[in-house]
Amino acid sequence: MSVTRLLELGDAPRLAELAKQNRTFLAPWEPTRDDRYFSVAGQQELVEGLLDLHARGAAAPYVILDDRGMGIGRITVSTIERGPFQSCRLGYWVSADQNGRGLATRAVAEIKQLAFGELGLHRIEAGTLLHNVASQRVLERNGFVRFGLAPAYLHIAGAWQDHAMYQTVADADAD
Repeated sequence: MSVTRLLELGDAPRLAELAKQNRTFLAPWEPTRDDRYFSVAGQQELVEGLLDLHARGAAAPYVILDDRGMGIGRITVSTIERGPFQSCRLGYWVSADQNGRGLATRAVAEIKQLAFGELGLHRIEAGTLLHNVASQRVLERNGFVRFGLAPAYLHIAGAWQDHAMYQTVADADAD
Protein backbone atom coordinates (compact mmCIF):
# COMPACT_ATOMS: atom_id res chain seq x y z
CA MET A 1 0.00 0.00 0.00
CA SER A 2 1.31 3.44 -0.96
CA VAL A 3 2.04 5.92 1.82
CA THR A 4 2.00 8.97 -0.45
CA ARG A 5 -0.38 10.66 -2.85
CA LEU A 6 -0.33 13.91 -4.76
CA LEU A 7 -1.39 16.91 -2.71
CA GLU A 8 -4.93 18.17 -3.42
CA LEU A 9 -6.76 21.44 -2.73
CA GLY A 10 -9.01 19.60 -0.30
CA ASP A 11 -6.02 18.75 1.91
CA ALA A 12 -5.80 22.28 3.35
CA PRO A 13 -8.10 21.72 6.36
CA ARG A 14 -6.27 18.54 7.41
CA LEU A 15 -2.88 20.19 6.92
CA ALA A 16 -4.00 23.15 9.03
CA GLU A 17 -5.10 20.75 11.76
CA LEU A 18 -1.75 18.94 11.61
CA ALA A 19 0.17 22.23 11.59
CA LYS A 20 -1.64 23.36 14.76
CA GLN A 21 -1.22 19.99 16.50
CA ASN A 22 2.49 19.85 15.65
CA ARG A 23 3.38 23.52 16.04
CA THR A 24 5.68 22.98 19.01
CA PHE A 25 7.03 19.66 17.73
CA LEU A 26 8.03 21.05 14.31
CA ALA A 27 9.20 24.49 15.48
CA PRO A 28 12.87 23.47 16.02
CA TRP A 29 13.07 22.10 12.46
CA GLU A 30 11.26 24.76 10.45
CA PRO A 31 11.35 28.48 9.65
CA THR A 32 9.52 30.73 12.08
CA ARG A 33 5.86 30.76 11.03
CA ASP A 34 3.23 33.45 11.53
CA ASP A 35 -0.23 32.53 12.83
CA ARG A 36 -1.72 32.54 9.32
CA TYR A 37 0.37 29.50 8.39
CA PHE A 38 -1.58 27.45 10.95
CA SER A 39 -4.99 28.43 9.53
CA VAL A 40 -7.01 26.74 6.80
CA ALA A 41 -6.62 29.90 4.68
CA GLY A 42 -2.85 29.83 5.15
CA GLN A 43 -2.64 26.16 4.23
CA GLN A 44 -4.96 26.77 1.26
CA GLU A 45 -2.51 29.39 -0.05
CA LEU A 46 0.40 27.02 0.50
CA VAL A 47 -1.35 24.14 -1.30
CA GLU A 48 -2.36 26.40 -4.21
CA GLY A 49 1.22 27.62 -4.54
CA LEU A 50 2.64 24.10 -4.49
CA LEU A 51 0.08 22.87 -7.03
CA ASP A 52 0.96 25.81 -9.29
CA LEU A 53 4.64 24.84 -9.08
CA HIS A 54 3.64 21.25 -9.84
CA ALA A 55 1.69 22.32 -12.92
CA ARG A 56 4.82 24.12 -14.15
CA GLY A 57 7.04 21.09 -13.51
CA ALA A 58 8.98 22.81 -10.73
CA ALA A 59 7.76 20.71 -7.78
CA ALA A 60 6.02 17.47 -6.84
CA PRO A 61 4.09 17.98 -3.57
CA TYR A 62 2.71 14.88 -1.85
CA VAL A 63 0.83 13.99 1.33
CA ILE A 64 2.18 11.25 3.60
CA LEU A 65 -0.57 8.83 4.64
CA ASP A 66 -1.04 6.49 7.57
CA ASP A 67 -2.34 2.92 7.25
CA ARG A 68 -5.94 4.23 7.05
CA GLY A 69 -5.16 6.68 4.25
CA MET A 70 -5.29 9.72 6.58
CA GLY A 71 -2.84 12.55 5.93
CA ILE A 72 -0.13 12.64 8.61
CA GLY A 73 2.55 14.74 6.94
CA ARG A 74 3.92 16.14 3.72
CA ILE A 75 6.83 15.36 1.41
CA THR A 76 7.84 17.62 -1.46
CA VAL A 77 10.26 17.44 -4.34
CA SER A 78 11.10 21.09 -5.01
CA THR A 79 13.48 23.26 -6.98
CA ILE A 80 13.40 20.84 -9.91
CA GLU A 81 16.13 21.85 -12.35
CA ARG A 82 16.35 20.38 -15.83
CA GLY A 83 19.06 20.55 -18.47
CA PRO A 84 22.38 18.97 -17.58
CA PHE A 85 21.63 19.13 -13.82
CA GLN A 86 18.38 17.06 -13.64
CA SER A 87 18.25 17.62 -9.90
CA CYS A 88 15.85 18.55 -7.09
CA ARG A 89 15.58 19.11 -3.36
CA LEU A 90 13.57 16.98 -0.96
CA GLY A 91 11.80 18.02 2.23
CA TYR A 92 9.37 16.15 4.47
CA TRP A 93 7.75 16.03 7.88
CA VAL A 94 5.55 13.59 9.76
CA SER A 95 3.21 14.29 12.67
CA ALA A 96 4.74 13.72 16.11
CA ASP A 97 2.27 10.96 16.95
CA GLN A 98 3.35 9.03 13.82
CA ASN A 99 7.12 9.27 14.32
CA GLY A 100 9.07 6.06 14.63
CA ARG A 101 6.64 3.97 12.54
CA GLY A 102 8.75 4.00 9.36
CA LEU A 103 6.29 6.15 7.40
CA ALA A 104 8.84 8.84 6.56
CA THR A 105 11.29 6.17 5.39
CA ARG A 106 8.62 4.59 3.18
CA ALA A 107 7.51 7.99 1.86
CA VAL A 108 11.08 8.93 0.90
CA ALA A 109 11.45 5.57 -0.87
CA GLU A 110 8.29 6.20 -2.90
CA ILE A 111 9.26 9.75 -3.80
CA LYS A 112 12.76 8.61 -4.73
CA GLN A 113 11.19 6.18 -7.22
CA LEU A 114 9.00 8.98 -8.58
CA ALA A 115 11.96 11.35 -8.97
CA PHE A 116 14.19 8.83 -10.74
CA GLY A 117 11.34 7.23 -12.67
CA GLU A 118 8.46 9.40 -13.83
CA LEU A 119 10.28 12.71 -13.32
CA GLY A 120 13.47 11.45 -14.96
CA LEU A 121 15.78 13.19 -12.50
CA HIS A 122 19.39 12.21 -11.85
CA ARG A 123 19.99 13.62 -8.36
CA ILE A 124 18.03 14.34 -5.16
CA GLU A 125 19.48 16.59 -2.47
CA ALA A 126 18.28 16.96 1.12
CA GLY A 127 19.62 18.91 4.07
CA THR A 128 19.10 18.27 7.77
CA LEU A 129 20.00 20.19 10.87
CA LEU A 130 23.14 18.68 12.34
CA HIS A 131 21.28 17.34 15.39
CA ASN A 132 18.36 15.87 13.40
CA VAL A 133 19.65 12.32 13.59
CA ALA A 134 16.21 10.78 12.95
CA SER A 135 15.91 12.53 9.58
CA GLN A 136 19.49 11.60 8.71
CA ARG A 137 18.63 7.94 9.35
CA VAL A 138 15.56 8.19 7.09
CA LEU A 139 17.76 9.50 4.29
CA GLU A 140 20.54 6.96 4.85
CA ARG A 141 18.02 4.08 4.82
CA ASN A 142 17.07 5.31 1.37
CA GLY A 143 20.60 5.36 -0.03
CA PHE A 144 21.39 9.03 0.54
CA VAL A 145 24.98 9.79 1.45
CA ARG A 146 26.30 12.78 3.33
CA PHE A 147 28.44 14.89 1.03
CA GLY A 148 29.11 18.00 3.03
CA LEU A 149 28.27 20.67 5.54
CA ALA A 150 26.49 23.89 4.59
CA PRO A 151 27.24 26.61 7.18
CA ALA A 152 24.36 28.95 8.00
CA TYR A 153 22.34 27.23 5.25
CA LEU A 154 18.74 28.01 6.27
CA HIS A 155 16.99 30.33 8.71
CA ILE A 156 15.38 27.75 11.00
CA ALA A 157 13.76 28.36 14.38
CA GLY A 158 14.80 32.01 14.26
CA ALA A 159 18.50 31.52 13.47
CA TRP A 160 20.79 30.75 10.53
CA GLN A 161 21.69 27.11 11.08
CA ASP A 162 24.26 24.71 9.65
CA HIS A 163 22.96 21.70 7.73
CA ALA A 164 24.35 18.29 6.89
CA MET A 165 23.89 17.85 3.13
CA TYR A 166 22.80 14.52 1.66
CA GLN A 167 22.28 13.31 -1.87
CA THR A 168 21.43 10.24 -3.87
CA VAL A 169 21.84 9.77 -7.59
CA ALA A 170 20.03 7.56 -10.05
CA ASP A 171 21.69 4.31 -11.02
CA ALA A 172 24.20 5.08 -13.76
CA ASP A 173 23.03 1.94 -15.61
CA ALA A 174 19.52 3.43 -15.86
CA ASP A 175 20.58 6.07 -18.43
